[in-house]
Amino acid sequence: MTDIKIPKRLTTALVNSLTAGVVPRIGLEHIAVGRKPEVEAILRDMENIAEGGAAMKLITGRYGSGKSFLLQTIRNYALDRDFVTADADLSPERRLVGTKGQGLATYRELMMNLSTRTRPDGGALEAVLQKWISTIQQEAMKDSGLRPGDPALPGEVEQRIFEVTGAMQNLVHGFDFARVLAAYWNGYKLGEDEKKQAALRWLRGEFPNKTEARKELEVGVIIDDDNWYDYMKLWSEFMAKIGYRGLLLFIDEGVNLYKISNSVSRTSNYEKLLTMFNDTMQGKAEHLGIFLGGTPQFVEDERRGLFSYEALRSRLVEGRYAGKGYRNYTGPILKLEMLSHEEILILLQKLRQIHALHFGYAPSLTDEDLIQFMEMAVGRMGADELLTPREVVRDFMDLLHTLHQNPDATFAQLLGERMAAPAAADQEKDDLDDFLAGFEL
Repeated sequence: MTDIKIPKRLTTALVNSLTAGVVPRIGLEHIAVGRKPEVEAILRDMENIAEGGAAMKLITGRYGSGKSFLLQTIRNYALDRDFVTADADLSPERRLVGTKGQGLATYRELMMNLSTRTRPDGGALEAVLQKWISTIQQEAMKDSGLRPGDPALPGEVEQRIFEVTGAMQNLVHGFDFARVLAAYWNGYKLGEDEKKQAALRWLRGEFPNKTEARKELEVGVIIDDDNWYDYMKLWSEFMAKIGYRGLLLFIDEGVNLYKISNSVSRTSNYEKLLTMFNDTMQGKAEHLGIFLGGTPQFVEDERRGLFSYEALRSRLVEGRYAGKGYRNYTGPILKLEMLSHEEILILLQKLRQIHALHFGYAPSLTDEDLIQFMEMAVGRMGADELLTPREVVRDFMDLLHTLHQNPDATFAQLLGERMAAPAAADQEKDDLDDFLAGFEL
């Protein structure tokens, strides 16, 4: 493998995240293997979204198969292509709808993680609004010949702002959305920070009731559990109007909807998912992409998964020609197969190089060592069921750390001990069974 040059900031993020068994938010391009057809299919969706379309994809695979990695990889591609992204993991506290504000909690999480190319780590809401106003000011000065500080400039800027917001007033909730954007502009123009912050709180879904919103911003509605998705559609159109290519939502851990024990609540979440699916498929949303990650069971279980809701099952089920060894990457579901052994070997080669680069040493493990490590992983009892990229990566990072921090240890020694451990455990169990057998009456 040729020498690679990766900034220390990226190697730190990669090493720390992979050691902990979580997906890094940056530097993924340095460890990506496989998934080329899946990525290409989603990049095609992105082009459609940039042209004013919409798309929704369910990305399924068992635990540790790379769903979260693929979602994060796509997110990074999107930021590079000047999309705005927002991501959230579903949980018992964050759903699509709920009786205790779980839908609003998802909206708040998405807005907190709102990201752009220049603000990839989230918190980009105010930066987006400031960029919008700054761009409008520059265009107004260029077109009218006005200079900074000219008394006529605010009026020219305001007119252009209302051209954007006015076009949104015909959309669902668009009137109030436009009024809050105008309130932000007025706070910006007059230097009233409280007004700006009130507008930002409203846009982030943080107002507790309509009374407070009416008092501070003179709007009679707030973003809540029932309407938050409508505002996401407004955001996608707004982002496109101010120069971005669209808004992409990355929602992971869909299995938490499957885990909802109350069937009425679970069905309500599936109904919201159906609304999202219909909107993106029927042209009721523009410049919006929704990517949801979950396990095959979450989708295919006919008792409580998505397939238990007939309206979703009929839209998501494979066509009669897909399956049976044939792949269809244009459908609503992307099923992730496990990485091949060859792909995992390439991944281990990349990790070997990154670890050595980060800690400043020459790699000592050979490709033959990596193959032997792979054979041990594959040969473990139950490997067909348990072996996943996440499991292999965590074990391999543990091996690299141990070798680096214990110079006297050898690869053969550590691997031998690791292979001997299951056998020793089995022997201990046999000895315990024999011991207990002596007490049987």
